[in-house]
Order: sequence, then C-alpha cells, then structure tokens
Amino acid sequence: MHTNILITGASQGIGLALAKLFLEQEYHVIGTSRTGSISIDHPNFTPIALDLSKNESIPQAYKQIKDLEITIDILINNAGIGPDLNFTLPEEVSYRNTFEVNTTGTVFFTEQMLALVNPKGKIINISSKMGSITLCEPSCSMAYRMSKAALNMYSKILVNRLNGTPRVAVIHPGWVRTMISGDDTSGRLSSEESAKGIFDFVTGDFKNGMFWNVETESKIPW
Repeated sequence: MHTNILITGASQGIGLALAKLFLEQEYHVIGTSRTGSISIDHPNFTPIALDLSKNESIPQAYKQIKDLEITIDILINNAGIGPDLNFTLPEEVSYRNTFEVNTTGTVFFTEQMLALVNPKGKIINISSKMGSITLCEPSCSMAYRMSKAALNMYSKILVNRLNGTPRVAVIHPGWVRTMISGDDTSGRLSSEESAKGIFDFVTGDFKNGMFWNVETESKIPW
C-alpha cells in the first residue's frame, strides 16, 4: 500500500526539496506548480498545474487529482508568496496577490481536497512565525504577516472541525534561503535542511493542532 503525499508549490525551494526527499523515502508524490512543470523525473511523481491565485485553477487541479483514484495521506500546503517582505507600508496589488495565494487559494483548495484526504491522514500548512500575533514586534511585511495569521486561524478552525480525522498542524519552516522575497542570499537554513525538519515532523506522531518551529524544534505561540 503506497503512502501518497500532495505538496503545493513544489517547483522550487522548500516544496521541491520536500518532494525529492519524500520520493527518496519511497513515498508517492503529487507536486503542484503554477505551470505544472517541475524538474523531477521519477516514476512515483505526478506533476499537476495549480495556480492558487486563479479561481478556475482549483477545481481543474482537483479533478486531475481525483481522476488518479487515490487517497491523499498527507496534504502539505506549501505554496506561498511574500512580495512585501521587509517593506514597511502596504501596496494594494501585492497585498491582494498575497492573500489570494497564501490564504484564499489555500483555503478553498484545501476545502476541495478534504474529500480525498485519508481520515487517518495529515494536513500540514506551511505558515510562518511571522503570522504569530504574540511574537509580532516589527511593523514590516504587513500582507505576508496578516495572510499567515489568517492561515493559522483557518488551521485552528480545521482542528476544531475535523477533530483529528485527519490531524492538522501548522509549521514554521525556519529562516530559509529561498527566492520568496527575490533574495536567496540570507537565511540560516537551506531548502534541504528545512525540508528535512518538516519531513521529520510530518512523519512523526505529532499532536493535533500544533504550531511548530522546525528550526528550534519547539512550539510557537499563536
């Protein structure tokens, strides 16, 4: 019996590293990207086009996944953008785009996918400690912080609604060297190091409703 993993935003960064790691461990992986083009050539890998900023893309991707006639054992909502990272003031276009991907698209994609997720499975939302209200001290990155805080709230609502069938957790992937803000030179972790921490958490026996920092291996206050 194969274990099926669905990872959104799998064309680069953490998502690509996660897809490769799960494949190395003999999982079957479905990876999404906006174009459906992902640089992985593996018999257990299926690429799917999904643009979370476009309403029509979600049901199209869902149909393709449903047509595979499989159960999703682990859904990892990794796709996200941060065009206003480190900017002090909000800008309307990037603000709307951030919420379309990080919150709205992720919510409605997840709602469709619930019908295909194993009740004994797991839903993992890749968020950020920047979405923690308790930890918010800077005044920058307004859209990114707000969108992740909203994703955290959605995750908590899912925890309450699903009651552990499947389990739900939120993950801060650490400060990772990715292109999310157009600069991959900063960050303490490589995508591969972050992916390893996420993999270890996801494949472990975590408590339902956790908000977890993979870099420090500790809980994060909401």
